[in-house]
Amino acid sequence: MGMGVDFCALFLGIHGEVGVDRSHERAREIEPRAESSSIQQFRNYSPGLGGDSRGSGDSSSTRVAADPDTHQDFQPTSKSSNMSFDDIVAQDIKENPVLIYMKGFPESPMCGFSALAVKVLKLYDVPISARDILGDLKLKECVKAHTNWPTFPQIFIKGEFVGGSDIILDMHQKGQLKDVLGDIAQKHEQKESS
Repeated sequence: MGMGVDFCALFLGIHGEVGVDRSHERAREIEPRAESSSIQQFRNYSPGLGGDSRGSGDSSSTRVAADPDTHQDFQPTSKSSNMSFDDIVAQDIKENPVLIYMKGFPESPMCGFSALAVKVLKLYDVPISARDILGDLKLKECVKAHTNWPTFPQIFIKGEFVGGSDIILDMHQKGQLKDVLGDIAQKHEQKESS
């Protein structure tokens, strides 16, 4: 398919395996093991089930978006780290073989393009790390500056910026994504079986 890809049709399941509707699948409780999780949002998630493992002892917090009209004293802050956003982005890219900066989270994307990217990546059973860029405008701007790419989602594989959902979909349709993700999937399978 060329530039005229109907993303809505793909997402709704009208076209090919990418749009397979699995909403009928029942979510189940998952064991709190990071190794078995193939989606990491810096919390544990199970592939294809859409549920998080908050019962695993992970802390839960309310995210408040930074508002440029709010005085700096009242802006949300992260007390867990003194890292700059540039350092956080660099560390995310370095430490996560498959990383997606997206609107929302894999189990609850906030836009169709983010949902499409997650669906395509899930086909390969690789561990996916994700950050919600809607939760922090500074992080969003930092990621855009890092890649010089204006839109989201932004996907990194093995430390390299790949692009957005359209590029991932195109790579999938051409069989290129299987080659790129093959060794990551293999390592993930070996880790789960041991």
